Amino acid sequence: MLMNEMNALLRGGPTTYVANEERVRYVPDMASPLKLLCGNRYEHFEPTAERVRQDGHTLQVFVWTGCTYVAE
Repeated sequence: MLMNEMNALLRGGPTTYVANEERVRYVPDMASPLKLLCGNRYEHFEPTAERVRQDGHTLQVFVWTGCTYVAE
C-alpha cells in the first residue's frame, strides 16, 4: 500500500491538542476546511494560498480558525 505524501502544514491553535509532530500531514481535499478530531473537540483549519518548503516537500498552509466540542 502506498503512503500518502505529506502536503499540508497546520499553523496556529493550541499545541495542547495538535502536537508539533502532527502538524505536517496529508490532507485529501486541499480546497476545503479541515476538521481534525482531538479528544472531545474538533480543531478547525482553513486552507490558504501560502506554500512552504519543508523536508523536501511543498506544503500548503492551513490556519487554525477555532474549535468546537463533540456533542454527547
